[in-house]
Amino acid sequence: MRVAAIGIGSNSLRMLVADVERGRLFRLDRYREGLRVFAALDRQGNITPEMTDKACRSVETFRRQAVECGAERVHLFATSAVRDAANQQAFSQALLDATGLSLEICSGDLEARLSFIGATDGEPSGLIDIGGGSTEIAVGHGTEIQRAVSLQMGAVRLCRLYPIQSAEEANAVVRVARELISPQRDAFLAIRPPAWVGVGGTFTTSAALVQRIPWNRRERIHGFSLTRESVQAAMEALAPMPMDKRLALPSLQPQRADIVVHGIAILLACMLELDLPAITVSEHGNLEGYLKVKYLYDGRL
Repeated sequence: MRVAAIGIGSNSLRMLVADVERGRLFRLDRYREGLRVFAALDRQGNITPEMTDKACRSVETFRRQAVECGAERVHLFATSAVRDAANQQAFSQALLDATGLSLEICSGDLEARLSFIGATDGEPSGLIDIGGGSTEIAVGHGTEIQRAVSLQMGAVRLCRLYPIQSAEEANAVVRVARELISPQRDAFLAIRPPAWVGVGGTFTTSAALVQRIPWNRRERIHGFSLTRESVQAAMEALAPMPMDKRLALPSLQPQRADIVVHGIAILLACMLELDLPAITVSEHGNLEGYLKVKYLYDGRL
């Protein structure tokens, strides 16, 4: 069976089209658009009408692409930004009216579970998923989660709160992020899984930057090991860099130029608090996890 999952994140709209055969998930194609729903939350916490209209158009475009690819079923879910939105019900209804798709809004714990299942291969692992609005940390084995937390810190969220134009300001954001992680530190250190995996644009971008390769060289990004020292160096090199020079870097996706340092600051804070000398980058995440749960496991989110 060919299926598709569309995920509305805080920073990006993503879609995975995959085949489910013989108890396995075979990835066929993925799509991405920089939507920035979190940045479109107004002072009352509502998603603006303009963003609602844009999201409806973009999701419908993705839905049609999925159908053209032969998908028999198309699923739609959302994470941090929509979870935070005061008008999430109206947003969901607008999407249903425009696309015919019912929106499933993930809790923080579910978001962590989906990313963990999507990115890990059954071995005992730790997982860090840095998004636009939140960061999820989880430890588990197979489909069993031993501990998971969703923290209100994401690259877009911190970018709105703390401008960064120097290495000193970047390190100040690292300290802010460490304070948010600190209450969880001992519980995760007590488990100490043998390996950690990172998912999300911060990780894939960091892997490209460290290797000085184009950001779309997936074959060299997936499975790359980021060291704590290389993450620190990348953050401090980018922090004072003017926007025009960032945009000229082939390793940096243009849509991430303004938030990349904040994401890397969160990554560094996680590695410091959780005592991680290195972490493996994965291109798989909550889209894979969603389809695995729906079609390979219990089917219940």
